[in-house]
Amino acid sequence: MALLEARGLAKRYGETPVFAGIDLDVEAGEFVAIVGESGVGKSTLLNCIAGLDRIDAGTLRVCGEAIATLDEAGAARLRRRAMGFVFQAFHVLPYLSVFHNVALPLLLLGQPDAGRVNAMLDAVGLRDLAARLPQQLSGGQMQRVAIARALVHRPALILADEPTGNLDPTTAERIIELLAAQVRHEGAACVLATHSRMAAARADRVLTLTATGIVPA
Repeated sequence: MALLEARGLAKRYGETPVFAGIDLDVEAGEFVAIVGESGVGKSTLLNCIAGLDRIDAGTLRVCGEAIATLDEAGAARLRRRAMGFVFQAFHVLPYLSVFHNVALPLLLLGQPDAGRVNAMLDAVGLRDLAARLPQQLSGGQMQRVAIARALVHRPALILADEPTGNLDPTTAERIIELLAAQVRHEGAACVLATHSRMAAARADRVLTLTATGIVPA
């Protein structure tokens, strides 16, 4: 089943084109890496797929829904239910502990599960830091909080924007393996934007984003 179907996607900022002619299908159980030069629009493409940014042309279906036609509340409900987004900027909540940041998606779904939160903290190596606040963490630790939060509710579609950018090589490999495991064992689809050759090498497909389309790397 295609969890992501994009046809002819285009995005502009004012008169400046970011990308155009993007055709992309991603199936359940598939791990896709998107590479390309800095500034080509990888983060913008992920934001459009998530409904955080609006496309200017084309059609886009995520988990069977035409997300570009949803209002803000509808897109938020779809993200909450079916997506996990790992942002470059982390977006962890400063007034919540590590544990409660990771627990938040389950609480928003009305499905609190401390056991699942602790298991995810174990998976990213943060169980001993569960009570800390974000300001007590390093950049790499905050990135792992963001990754755990994105995965804890077992989303159908994972969107990961440079998830290993602040991690040492050993931890980076551990995180990519965790993403791959979600794809293999949970049947999720993962779209990874990355500059990391190691991360891209774990994907089922590697695609290069250009201003005029997306092609096999």
